[in-house]
Amino acid sequence: MADPQPKPSLWRRVFPAQEPGPARFLRIRNITRQTEIGAGIEVADTAARRNKGLLGRTGLEPGEGLWIVPCEAVHTFAMKFSLDLIYLDRKRRVVKVRGDVRPGRISGAFRSHSVIELPTGAIAASQTQRGDILEFDSLDS
Repeated sequence: MADPQPKPSLWRRVFPAQEPGPARFLRIRNITRQTEIGAGIEVADTAARRNKGLLGRTGLEPGEGLWIVPCEAVHTFAMKFSLDLIYLDRKRRVVKVRGDVRPGRISGAFRSHSVIELPTGAIAASQTQRGDILEFDSLDS
C-alpha cells in the first residue's frame, strides 16, 4: 500500500520553504555620523531567510532593508530594482559600501561578516562611510 503522505525530500527538510515564526525587524543607526540607516530592517539570519533575501519584491521603501548575517557576498540576479549595500565586520564596523548595485550583479567583501541591503540612496542619505560604527536596536516586543 502506498504511503498517503510522501516524505519531503532531503532538500526540503534541510531548507524548508517557510521559516517558522514572524520576521524580526531592527532599527539601525550610524552612531559615527548620528544618522539613521533604517527603522524597518528585516533580519535574515537563517538559511531559509538568507536564501530568499529580497527575491520576489518589487522594491524597498525608505527606511526598509534586509540585514543578512552571516554573509560576505550577495548577487542581484532576478532582482527588479537596484540596491545600496553596507558590509559590516563582527563589531558592526563598516568595511565597505557599494551604492546603486543594479540587477544582475555580484558584490562582496571577504572581510565582512554581514551585509545590509537598502534602497538606492540610503548610503548617501545617512552619509555612511567605511570605518563608521552602526548600532542595532530590536523593534520586537
